Amino acid sequence: MTLLITGGAGYIGSHTVLEFLSTGQDVLVLDNLSNSSQESLARVAALTGRTPAFVQGDVRDRALLDQLFSRHAISSVVHFAGLKAVGESVRKPLQYYDNNVTGTLVLCQAMAAAGVYHLVFSSSATVYGDPADMPITESCPTGRPTNPYGQSKLMVEQVLQDLAAADPRWSIALLRYFNPVGAHASGRIGEDPHGIPNNLLPYISQVAVGRLPQVSVFGNDYPTPDGTGVRDYIHVVDLALGHLAALNYLQQHTGLQTWNLGTGTGYSVLDMIHAFEAACGHPIPYAVAPRRPGDIAACWADPGKAARDLGWRAQRNLAQMMADAWRWQSGNPDGYAGG
Repeated sequence: MTLLITGGAGYIGSHTVLEFLSTGQDVLVLDNLSNSSQESLARVAALTGRTPAFVQGDVRDRALLDQLFSRHAISSVVHFAGLKAVGESVRKPLQYYDNNVTGTLVLCQAMAAAGVYHLVFSSSATVYGDPADMPITESCPTGRPTNPYGQSKLMVEQVLQDLAAADPRWSIALLRYFNPVGAHASGRIGEDPHGIPNNLLPYISQVAVGRLPQVSVFGNDYPTPDGTGVRDYIHVVDLALGHLAALNYLQQHTGLQTWNLGTGTGYSVLDMIHAFEAACGHPIPYAVAPRRPGDIAACWADPGKAARDLGWRAQRNLAQMMADAWRWQSGNPDGYAGG
C-alpha cells in the first residue's frame, strides 16, 4: 500500500518522506513546487536508497487527485500542502483561504470517493490564538487566531471534526505544530524558502552565510524575559517522527484525535540568535524593528498527550537544532539551487 504525502517536497514534508521511506513505506508525493524543490526528493532518495514517486500538481485539482487514487493503491494521506507565512497571510488572506481550506476540502472529497479514510493533517499552534495560560494543552480553547494563516488552519480543523463526527469510517489526526527548525543530520536536506524567509531560523542562517545583512527582531517590548517573542522550537526530524507515530495510531483507532507537537520549552528570539552564534562560531548582526501584525508574545506546548497516546517525545535539544541548521546552510549556502 502507498502513502500519499501532499506538499512532500517542502521543508517538513521532505523530512517526513525520508522517515517513512526509511521504514519501508511506499510513498507518493504530490507537490506544486510553489515553495519547494524537487531536488529535496532527489536527496531523500540518495539518503534512503529508495525513490518516492512524484507528481507535480496542485491539491485543489480534483481531476488529478482522482487519477492518483485510481492509479495507486493509496491507503493513507499525510497532508502538508498549504501556504504557511503569517505575515503574508495578513496581506493576502484570500490566497490563504483558497489554498489551505479549499485544498483540504477537495482532498477530502477525493479521498472519500476513493474509499481512503486515514488522514494526518498538518495544523498549527496558531489555532490557539493568543492563549491566556502556558503551557498550551490540547484542551485549551481555540480562540480566534490572530492572523488568516492560523484562521485557515482552524477552519480546516473544524471541517475535519465535522467530517469525523458525520462518518465513523474516518480516522483523522490533527497535529498542531509549534515552530519547526533544524535540518537532517546529514546536512543534505533542510529549509530552503523561496525569496526572503518568513520564519526566524532560516533568516538567521541566511544572515550567517552572508545572503542577508542582518536579522530583524520584530519587537523587544513584549512581556517576556528579554522583551522578544518566545516560541517553542522543535527539531524538524522530531516533528517528522511524530507523523509516523500518529499514522500508526490511526491504523488502530477511528475518529479524530488532536496532538501538540512541541518540546514544552520556550526560547526567545534573542535566545535563538545567541544559540546560532554558538553553532556557527561568529556573531549574527541584528536590529530591532516594530512588532508585526498577527504576532503574539509567547507560545509553548504541553506535549504530554502525544507522549501518553503515541509514545512520542521530542529528543533533540536546542544545540542540536542549531548545529543541524548550520550544517545544512553552510553546506548549501544557496539552498537547493546550489545543486
